[in-house]
Amino acid sequence: MHIHILGICGTFMGGLAALAREAGHRVTGCDAGVYPPMSDQLRALGIDLIEGFGADQLTLKPDMFVIGNVVSRARAADGTPKFPLMEAIMDSGAPYTSGPQWLAEHVLQGRHVLAVAGTHGKTTTTGMLTWILEANGLNPGFLIGGVPLNFGVSARLGAGNLFTIEADEYDTAFFDKRSKFVHYRPRTAILNNLEFDHADIFDDLTAIERQFHHLIRTVPGNGRVVVNGLEDSLERVLHKGLWSELRSFGAAVSDFTARGEPHAFDVLHQGNIVGRVEWALTGVHNQLNGLAAIAAAEHVGVSPADAARALGTFENVRRRMEVRGTVERKGGAITVYDDFAHHPTAIRTTLDGLARKLGSPRGRILAVFEPRSNTMKLGTMKSQLPWSLEAADLAFCHSGGLDWDAAEALTPMGARAQVGRNIDEVVAQVTAAAQAGDHIVCMSNGGFGGVHDRLLKALAP
Repeated sequence: MHIHILGICGTFMGGLAALAREAGHRVTGCDAGVYPPMSDQLRALGIDLIEGFGADQLTLKPDMFVIGNVVSRARAADGTPKFPLMEAIMDSGAPYTSGPQWLAEHVLQGRHVLAVAGTHGKTTTTGMLTWILEANGLNPGFLIGGVPLNFGVSARLGAGNLFTIEADEYDTAFFDKRSKFVHYRPRTAILNNLEFDHADIFDDLTAIERQFHHLIRTVPGNGRVVVNGLEDSLERVLHKGLWSELRSFGAAVSDFTARGEPHAFDVLHQGNIVGRVEWALTGVHNQLNGLAAIAAAEHVGVSPADAARALGTFENVRRRMEVRGTVERKGGAITVYDDFAHHPTAIRTTLDGLARKLGSPRGRILAVFEPRSNTMKLGTMKSQLPWSLEAADLAFCHSGGLDWDAAEALTPMGARAQVGRNIDEVVAQVTAAAQAGDHIVCMSNGGFGGVHDRLLKALAP
């Protein structure tokens, strides 16, 4: 089969392309501003990439056009379509489908799917679960919205019956407004947490809870739903109906709990110690992610003891508190980190986790961030920013492209916060403030204009 993927450089669609190529299909694709790292990975797989969404690509005549959710029927100010290829596909009657639908029909069908859903921690938890299965000889397939360092790739078919997938609640395509995860039909589903996000497509938290319940409806009776027992929102989802085995984690009365610090803790099942995790990860959020992965792995035959042991060699995912470099200074090195955090809760847990790891006394934490997600761009959660940055000694916000006043939103932080209109201004602000021993955490769900390397260069003696 020849498939042509529209929006191929996104993490999900790029992973799908890699899976399709590995399965023996001919794969081509297009995107606006074909960009690395996904473009480099795809070209290395022999996948031809085309710049833009020109209607002339219709002449490729693939067996199926696979449409990413970046594609819409929007039009420019002059009335011309932003995605002329999509209009040509529809006008011609050529076959097309969504990425999640194609994946469900051609990769997931007949396999035991383990899906990881939640507002935060999906990528990391999916990476943990996949590594547990791999370390215990189960050779799972996977599709993750990031690159687990244990594997070095974001997707593979695997040789066994198991397939782990990061289950996103974002919409499927412009012609299918259901969440992506309803297509996956998991037998094991993790509901890691649930907060309001994606304000561009959901009106309120209730609307997202409804989609999470749609996911629960797809889990069979002999399946397992693993739920964070600390979340009221997930409790409301469960009250709408549950037809599968339930396992909970996190709360004192949950099936799986932890005792000890996030970097070294005993795993308890119904009060009995069943394993121990000792790893380099920080933060209570990662401790909870680990418990969720252990509970899910048990469903496919991996004992909690073996799962906990495997987590001891989990190397995390790229862009999760990834050290990008250090600059030596008299009195202590300055360390620059890269992290994917962009929701206020994720920002707070990331910074809290670092502060806990560093202990006391410690160097200062400088938070450098951009409100880049669709939700943050809308300003829906701007009032939460001072709360999310409480663990930072100083905060620097890139405000380019915002329709709301970042400086006003950060007023409660006083002199601890600065705002830069562009990357150059932010780099200059951070460089002027940085001192020996500082920890600079750059947070964004995008490339952030290469701010990490620019900071390392500017800070170098």
